[in-house]
Amino acid sequence: MMHATRHAMSETTHDADDPQDRILVVEDDDNLRLPLTDVLEEEGFVVDAAATGEEGLTLAAKRPPDVVILDIMLPGIDGYAVCKQLRATGCSAGILMLTARTLEDDVVRGFDAGADDYLAKPYRLRELLARVGSLLRRHAGTTASDPTLKLGRWTVNREARTVSDASGHEVEMTRTEFDLLVFLADRPGKALPRTHILERVWGQDIAVDPRTVDNFVSSLKRKLAWTKGCGFSIRAVRGVGYRFERD
Repeated sequence: MMHATRHAMSETTHDADDPQDRILVVEDDDNLRLPLTDVLEEEGFVVDAAATGEEGLTLAAKRPPDVVILDIMLPGIDGYAVCKQLRATGCSAGILMLTARTLEDDVVRGFDAGADDYLAKPYRLRELLARVGSLLRRHAGTTASDPTLKLGRWTVNREARTVSDASGHEVEMTRTEFDLLVFLADRPGKALPRTHILERVWGQDIAVDPRTVDNFVSSLKRKLAWTKGCGFSIRAVRGVGYRFERD
């Protein structure tokens, strides 16, 4: 099955080393799902695990993942259908498909469904973690296939880097303001520490006072004319940082 020892895996760490990175494992085989969940948690990830496609979709809707490890052969709806539904609902997570089926047509079908990567069973845990790390790097701060994001009366276009209302009026934003807005909006429901926001938006090599985030959040609220009931909110989390929520 999974060809690696627990000791060997302890030498492999994920790229961000960030406890906020959430992995969703959708695998019906208990002998694979349970030990894989344990290893991922030991690596510092927050893990949700599901035995069916339906359960996986429910968990993804409640707690949006950063990476989905998705078995294709599932009871009920299969992995292809799960992948399609995730993308249809705007899920921007990196999706790694697992399967014993390695025919070219099956691989192509997985990519057509919206998968980012493909790993054949039996697999080595070290390779799986490397793939997960690659997906996290690729998808950090990136978006779903749809470049637009609706925030109340505002439409954010990630590719054009614009924020506009229904009449097409654009809000002027600095590069950092725009990056911060998209970063928060792409992680709804997560309490994000200021230090983590600074690393992902400003960069690890830039020395910035953590309270700088507060100033930029205030600027975003002012420019978007934020009020209660406008469809979204950026809430302060005492002693931590901020959490983006949709009404």
